Amino acid sequence: MDEGFDSVELQAELARLKEEHRDLDRAIEALESSTVHDRLQLQRLKKRKLTLRDRIHRIEDEILPDIIA
Repeated sequence: MDEGFDSVELQAELARLKEEHRDLDRAIEALESSTVHDRLQLQRLKKRKLTLRDRIHRIEDEILPDIIA
């Protein structure tokens, strides 16, 4: 992550990413339940969702680092 990000900016980015992740969940469900599947579109949505999940985890780790005592 960018060193210039402060906690408030990270929290805002995290909220935005989580919302986009939920939106992708709904889009994937809708595409999977439709009678006509666009497999390429479905694959792209799932890949984007995984990318978002990784970014969400990185930001969460930055906000609350794993401290070994």
